[in-house]
Amino acid sequence: MAMREVRLREALREAMSEEMRRDERVFLMGEEVAEYNGAYKVSQGMLDEFGSKRVIDTPIAELGFASVGVGAAMAGLRPIVEFMTWNFAILAFDQIVNHAAKILHMSAGTIKCPIVFRGPTGAAGQLAQQHSQTFESWMAQVPGLKVISTVDPYDTKGLMKSAIRDDNPICFMEAEHCYSDVGLIPDEEYLIPIGLAAVKREGTDVTIVSFNKMMKVAMGAAEELAKEGISAEVIDLRTIRPMDHKTILDSVKKTNRIVVVDESWPFASVASEISYVVQKHAFDYLDAPVTRVNSRDTSLGYAPTYVEEFMPSIERTVKACKAVLYKL
Repeated sequence: MAMREVRLREALREAMSEEMRRDERVFLMGEEVAEYNGAYKVSQGMLDEFGSKRVIDTPIAELGFASVGVGAAMAGLRPIVEFMTWNFAILAFDQIVNHAAKILHMSAGTIKCPIVFRGPTGAAGQLAQQHSQTFESWMAQVPGLKVISTVDPYDTKGLMKSAIRDDNPICFMEAEHCYSDVGLIPDEEYLIPIGLAAVKREGTDVTIVSFNKMMKVAMGAAEELAKEGISAEVIDLRTIRPMDHKTILDSVKKTNRIVVVDESWPFASVASEISYVVQKHAFDYLDAPVTRVNSRDTSLGYAPTYVEEFMPSIERTVKACKAVLYKL
């Protein structure tokens, strides 16, 4: 299989463009997606190819254009709604939670809402409290929504294509810091099924589970642990809801220990859900308590020293892994 290098933003662009060529019902709308080529240049060149009726600049009014997207999806189109950041999507939660997520149920299965809400989530450095929140656990609490969170270009392209073809509303989370990251993808078309995690590194001593840009922390920790003879298995969730419990549990049954690295606040986080699932279904296999490495339980200030202390790190993850191995 021939492979080529692309950046994360290019993987997203290819996925959206391929689906727009395949299905005329697919269109992109959001702030700066057209004339400016996207706030992060994800949609660069798409206006030239598809025109202003399918690549649509919107006002700075997230509730308003999310409403238009939901209505279009209910009417039979397949919108992709880009938020410049998921922090701004808070303004559109009424449409995402009360309309997109619920319309299939409220209509007794007669009205579908095939829509993708996408954009960057999480902290991106010194952006302070209102621009540094992580939203996977927020959206995953809502029945009717599927939540995907990726950082690898291969996973991102394959899952974005699957998301656009799905008949359900999907929240697609990206990482602002990683749009320039490079990875390999095949020349030919491919899709990745929604709801499957990926074992990114095999190991025998401890399982590390993560997603989105925290995968860099997880993989970095695994490399540091390997220098001391500790073999860590690293799992990328990729899909938060529906979550692939089997891959997590199979790994825990092998390693008997698990550390979850999750950028969100610790209370009611994705890590909390994984902790519950593991203790319920693999309690007898555990040789140590389930351990989480989350961001600190406070809003994120501006100072760089604060950012460094706030975020999960390789150092904190290595320490957590050693703790469950009783090597501290």
